[in-house]
Amino acid sequence: MKFDKYLPADRLKPYIRYFVVSENESLQSYKVFPEPGLVLGFQYSGQLCVIGNTEEYKLSSAGITGITDTYKNFKSSAGIGTILVYFTETGFARFSSLPVHELFNLSVSLHDIFDKSMIAATEEKLAFAITDRQRLDIVAHFLLSQLKNTGEDQLVTEAARLITESKGSIRIKELHQRLFISQSPLEKRFRKIVGTSPKKFASIIRFNTVLNKLGNPESLTDTGYENNYFDQAHFIKDFKQYTGTTPEKFRRGL
Repeated sequence: MKFDKYLPADRLKPYIRYFVVSENESLQSYKVFPEPGLVLGFQYSGQLCVIGNTEEYKLSSAGITGITDTYKNFKSSAGIGTILVYFTETGFARFSSLPVHELFNLSVSLHDIFDKSMIAATEEKLAFAITDRQRLDIVAHFLLSQLKNTGEDQLVTEAARLITESKGSIRIKELHQRLFISQSPLEKRFRKIVGTSPKKFASIIRFNTVLNKLGNPESLTDTGYENNYFDQAHFIKDFKQYTGTTPEKFRRGL
């Protein structure tokens, strides 16, 4: 299995955290946990399905997954190859005029968002590419062609920064006070650019902070307290919603 990360060129760094070249020679079923940004993918070989309840749904070879508030189950065919694009918290809004919250909890085809001929041309180029560098350049070229020359919403960017720097522990009331804005207008603007509410975004950031610490030897109680989970039941409930299992069982499986 290959899962190689690549940093974007300077022109795309404000909007994209990193690219990934993912390949797997065998059939695989796996979970994907909530991310603080959207994830776009171009499959240049193989097929990907999302599993819902007892059914499998084939996904488009060019698609995007919005921010989610729970884990998703995926199944990939043998010989799958994908270029993944991990956007920053506010990055995707610079490539599409679609309100980002409309993608919440969804995996949709890029044909529903971008010009179909552009998607088809990109997929055709990927089919003939023979190296990872060529594939990465093709996807980067597509993204640059879609980049909009519009100003960013600096208030939303600052809100996302404050939440991220606090590792999701900042109180929403404090966020409003520091930004001199009331709840309703901030939430409306934040959902349009980021894809979910500030409160849900903070919860996802906090979850990912905890997730990255589970390999450490400290107790789960200490990990919870360090991340402002003062109620152990709340900690377990949130973690189970995002992963499908408890922190203790998850740690045992690491």
